[in-house]
Amino acid sequence: MSDTHSDTLSEEGLEDFKEDEDLDEIQLCPLSKDMITEGLSLLSRTEKYLEYAFVKLDLKEKALTDIAAISSYIHIRYLDLSNNYIADLSPLATLSYLLWLKVDRNALVSFQGQPFAELTFLQWLSVSVNRLTDIDALVGPALETLILQGNRIKTINGLQSGVFANLVTLELRGNYLDTTDGIDLPNLQKLYLAQNLIKRLEGLEKLECLTTLHLRDNHLETLDGLSPNMRSLQYLNVRGNVIADEKALEGLGLVAKTLRVLVLSENPLEETDYRMGVLMLLPQLDRINKVTVSLEERTEARRAMRELKEEEIPAP
Repeated sequence: MSDTHSDTLSEEGLEDFKEDEDLDEIQLCPLSKDMITEGLSLLSRTEKYLEYAFVKLDLKEKALTDIAAISSYIHIRYLDLSNNYIADLSPLATLSYLLWLKVDRNALVSFQGQPFAELTFLQWLSVSVNRLTDIDALVGPALETLILQGNRIKTINGLQSGVFANLVTLELRGNYLDTTDGIDLPNLQKLYLAQNLIKRLEGLEKLECLTTLHLRDNHLETLDGLSPNMRSLQYLNVRGNVIADEKALEGLGLVAKTLRVLVLSENPLEETDYRMGVLMLLPQLDRINKVTVSLEERTEARRAMRELKEEEIPAP
């Protein structure tokens, strides 16, 4: 497993948003039937016997602001609307078979008034690099992957298991979060929170199925807040935080049984020789940063642990 996440958007992409472009200088247009015809592909059978329809539609980079014309194409299952100027997705309410939706780099400011309650089969949704400040009113009973990176989201209190029961992957990189609290998703497996403003770990005890936690480039001074309820955690990336000493790592002991990869590079801690201390705390680790734990290191850590325990045993 790599210590970098293969993201939907590049690092440059998060900074490149057209937010400040003068819309008067851009030739904007509503969606037309010709555009739809040109973007259709993937012929597939519909729910009606012997009826076929195109189920994939590519409308990226069309300078669109109005997509009302799409509402009659009810058989669409895969839709790419990225790189437009769309603020209103309500015409999608009739696309009840939609499974996959990409709306990256548009002008959405809120999920209020959007049609996600009607998209009951939607499994994959990406709304990266828009203008969202929260996720209120977003629902996704069938969603398995939700990508919201590069927005302005400050709070995530709406992420409840009753609303996102099937969510497995959540991407929130590049937002304005200052805490991990508010994610009540027991079935979540991968959580990406890099490049936020997170100072403390909270509410993680609910993430019992989480295998991957990515917290690179935040403001963490300590790993207090990890929970023994995180029984599945295998990969933890806290690269580029402000962790200064080994004492700040003591919370790792709560996930020692399952953790296999720990990324700690680019922290002030790097100025010390911390690998042995980490291995004594986490004897099951396979890799620290990009370096695989050697048999010699593991043996030395176990020997050091035995000696430490012997020193703690009082003389008779």
